Amino acid sequence: MSSRREPRRTFRERLVQLRPRCASGESAGRSWLRRAVREELGQLRHHRAFRIPPPVWDDPVMEQFAALLDAPEPPEPLDEKSLATAATHLWRAERRLSAPGADAAGRQAARHLRTTRAALAEAGLVLQDHDGEAFHSGRSIEVLLFQDDPSLSAETVLETVRPSIYLRERHIQLGQVIVGRPTRDDLRNGNA
Repeated sequence: MSSRREPRRTFRERLVQLRPRCASGESAGRSWLRRAVREELGQLRHHRAFRIPPPVWDDPVMEQFAALLDAPEPPEPLDEKSLATAATHLWRAERRLSAPGADAAGRQAARHLRTTRAALAEAGLVLQDHDGEAFHSGRSIEVLLFQDDPSLSAETVLETVRPSIYLRERHIQLGQVIVGRPTRDDLRNGNA
């Protein structure tokens, strides 16, 4: 029982069968060729009895494969830096318009901005304001200034200059804050 094996002919037949009918561009042509060569060489690693012969597909199946290969590519990922910059400007406008002493039009615009911020949060973009939070050195925020304040008993964030921004729970912008701390005399008197 001798079976004559012709790997080159089988490989060529497989290439013709796998080749997309409407290759879009030179890189797509190289891609399927690399994949076919890698699959063929991967089979040569195994003993002859365990090698899988190339599949034989009918024309309707090949048409489905061609349609899948011609499908549009997924959209490019968001530019996180531009998104963070836009969200920061939204946050600043909201703060300015909702400040005390704003007129009715300003308060209405602030409500629209809060609604926009809520919609962004539902989409996975969260802006975190740090005003009034306790501060410790392990937090992932950038301190622009330490300011002595005798009315404080612990280090506290006095003002957020730029919010921390998270995109789908991933930190994309580091917040910038001004931290108030008790004066050194208050600390000495409290510890004595």
